[in-house]
Amino acid sequence: MNRVVITGIGVISPVGNDAATFFESLIAGKNGIGPITRFDTEGYKATLAGEVKGFDPEAAGIERAQAKRMDMFAQYALAAAIQAVADSGVEGSVAPDRLGVYVGSGIGGMQTFVADTERLLTRGPGRVSPFFIPMMISNMGAGNIAIRFNAQGPCLPVVTACATSTHAIGEAFRAIRYGHADAVIAGGAEATIIPLAVAGFSNMKALSTSDDPNAASLPFDARRGGFVMGEGAGIAVLESYDHALRRGAKIYAEVAGYGNTCDAYHITAPHPEAVGAANAIRLALEEAGYAGERLYVNAHGTGTPMNDKVETLAIKQALGEAAARAALVSSTKSMTGHMLGAAGAVECIACAMALGRGIVPPTINLREPDPDCDLNYVPNEAVRADIEMAVSSSLGFGGHNAVLALRKCL
Repeated sequence: MNRVVITGIGVISPVGNDAATFFESLIAGKNGIGPITRFDTEGYKATLAGEVKGFDPEAAGIERAQAKRMDMFAQYALAAAIQAVADSGVEGSVAPDRLGVYVGSGIGGMQTFVADTERLLTRGPGRVSPFFIPMMISNMGAGNIAIRFNAQGPCLPVVTACATSTHAIGEAFRAIRYGHADAVIAGGAEATIIPLAVAGFSNMKALSTSDDPNAASLPFDARRGGFVMGEGAGIAVLESYDHALRRGAKIYAEVAGYGNTCDAYHITAPHPEAVGAANAIRLALEEAGYAGERLYVNAHGTGTPMNDKVETLAIKQALGEAAARAALVSSTKSMTGHMLGAAGAVECIACAMALGRGIVPPTINLREPDPDCDLNYVPNEAVRADIEMAVSSSLGFGGHNAVLALRKCL
């Protein structure tokens, strides 16, 4: 079996539109959450979000005419992929049929869906865009990336809600590990800060209703009352270690393990005994050969009352009480908000950069610890630590659990 490494990264996020700015913002504890500017929030329960700021598709390398035929989620995906491929230097070194794309979206082209529904209802069927379908369907992030880079190998747009991009990277890892591809462009994208999505998540009582950006996304804090919606994209170039070595590529980290389970319990709530989440962590660490090394866990950490309590329990069950208490755990969603289908990928990238830099991002605004959440969540300030492994955990509606284990690659 092949070893698999990360050789390129790209990010579009509420705290920076490239990987370096993104990570510097995280370790500085920068809060990317603020009042929603995309629409008038009068009458909405939730009024804050982690919006991407200053995104220009042309500056990101997407031609204007092409951008007009792409939903925003696909623009974010392609922009992050352009960054990641350039960063990796992989283009031209892999045969087209050995280059894959595994990029998903939890919801897909919701902006397009809503806009064309309004056209249909107010102006008639003849006014629906001929690009409605190819802009709306959630595989088009992957499709546009594959076209851009002539990636004719395996192409899989995973859709598992908030676990989407962790699953995408995990399945890309397996495709390379078992010899189905030499390199895969992998990750996820989301762009759903629109009235319908905010109303829908609010009415199911999933979103924070705070109007204070520093008291809204509160993972593991006793005051937490729901997540804050974010948006953007995270893309990593995964490559076989031997291929990366032959071409002299820089390596951020080794993807060493992947866990994929389902709670099979409830459409939105996590299993209260954390069985599925704990098993996913266990599977990832077992495959990675974890032997008690200093560990960083980038938790799903949404800031909902049940998620954070259950995830704490899952970490304890998977690692054992002593190891769990020794681990450094943080939720970067405290700064980005919950980027839904893009969350796992940007958090995997944060793990890779934390391993390389020897510094762990904090959980900001953690002021009132919850007795049920009693691990070291790196409160408020980044910490320097010689971590050897990192775990990125994502838990999605429908009971989907996805976990990646990364190793420092020496």
